[in-house]
Amino acid sequence: MPDRMSKRAVLVQANQPVEIWQHPVSAAQAGEVVVRVLMSGVCGTDVHFWRGEVDLPGPMVLGHEGIGAVEDLGEGVTTDFAGAPLSIGDRIYWVPLSPCHRCHYCTVEKDLSLCENGMAELFRAADRPPSACYSEYSWLPAGMPFYRIPDDTPSEAVIAFGCAMPTMLQGIERLGGININQTVVVQGCGPVGLAAVLLAKLSGARQIIVIGAPERRLAMAARLGATDIINMEEVSTAEERVQRVLDLTQGRGAEVVIEAAGVVAAFGEGLKIVAKNGRYLVVGLWSAPGTVAIEPRYINNNNLRIIGTALYQPEHLYGAIQVAQKNHREFPLAEAVTHRFSLEDSQKALEAVARLETVKAVIIPGL
Repeated sequence: MPDRMSKRAVLVQANQPVEIWQHPVSAAQAGEVVVRVLMSGVCGTDVHFWRGEVDLPGPMVLGHEGIGAVEDLGEGVTTDFAGAPLSIGDRIYWVPLSPCHRCHYCTVEKDLSLCENGMAELFRAADRPPSACYSEYSWLPAGMPFYRIPDDTPSEAVIAFGCAMPTMLQGIERLGGININQTVVVQGCGPVGLAAVLLAKLSGARQIIVIGAPERRLAMAARLGATDIINMEEVSTAEERVQRVLDLTQGRGAEVVIEAAGVVAAFGEGLKIVAKNGRYLVVGLWSAPGTVAIEPRYINNNNLRIIGTALYQPEHLYGAIQVAQKNHREFPLAEAVTHRFSLEDSQKALEAVARLETVKAVIIPGL
């Protein structure tokens, strides 16, 4: 593969428009893969970076949800990270996180999602070839997990949830699963919330109540399995929403509540709708700074369990593909991709997601 120039979208400074830079892409070295990006998901976290709500280490290439076609394989790379044979042109799914296998959490805790060095490639200096996905080409270093997408699985069905599906797969594991006939409340109906709805449906939940907005996302939640909808544009106060949930659950609340709103105030509201002996999974607040007042004895006296979950393990990336492969015909997964932008329009994509105009937006460099 000869050297070629690759455009990429770079966030130079918070609250400023992204810039389009170019950088040469060289042939893959031993253990590496060069990927031609087919589509990159636009995540709410990208918006948080743009708004300065997450510390920016310097100019960075945005995008951490990638689907691409293998352009070049370095020496020794013959399979993906699950052992599936790999050839030039195959589609793969990756996130630019790479466990170091040389820190306490990798080797002692055996929790790769907490790797102390795992986000180094995400924050890779913008003047070097990126592993991030707002780019025409991406460079996957040796050791960065990626998985082949089966031929029978549309790219849109995988990218529809982006990093949300692997995040929720780990979250459901940490939660201890959702039991058949349980009631689940999902706070938020962005990609994380929609992934939670689908997994709750597949787990056999009897009742799935979704709290969120706007209507377009709520409509998708209903198609994925939500049984009851509480539209925040119509039920505007926390007190009203809590009462609505209690009315729908015979006054008990839900056995499982999943925070997927990414808004700090949702935490205090969510605690009030967890049933006694219930579990509260906090998954959406990774990049949402702030505090909220709570009364500890409420947690104590109601036997509540609060479970946090950060990011995901490599196996959850693989699992996200499996979910898409098995369910894309029964559920409208690909239809969740509602907006497509060119690489040059990356700023417009961020703004559209920030305004909640999309269900899922993607950037397609070849558009």
